[in-house]
Amino acid sequence: MHTTPDESTRDEVISAYRAQLQAMTDGDTGALDALLDDGFTLTHITGYEQPKAEWLAQIRAGQFVYHGVAEKTVTVDVEGDTAHLVGRIVTDATVYGTHADWRLQLALAYTREGDTWTAVRSVATTW
Repeated sequence: MHTTPDESTRDEVISAYRAQLQAMTDGDTGALDALLDDGFTLTHITGYEQPKAEWLAQIRAGQFVYHGVAEKTVTVDVEGDTAHLVGRIVTDATVYGTHADWRLQLALAYTREGDTWTAVRSVATTW
């Protein structure tokens, strides 16, 4: 099947997103570190904007344990070397000791350097 450059670029961004979700489920902070920009921030559903290093440290400490992620929808808009992805997921996670299924909408901003799409910001809300 032939894909257009636009479809190919969107697929690359979605692949980066899915790699992030898989690394979260695997608890692989090394992979997350590589996938996320050094200045990456995650804004939680509480409104707290957390720096990457702090989030990864909390994953390593077992304060965020992602047991599984079910992807529901994903959309991507690409403009040059930036992309905006909105994904709706249901995350089976234990957060600060509370185990639940979290219905999250993630709005991610990506930048491209060479052939690599890197997440620079993620904002989580509920849906």
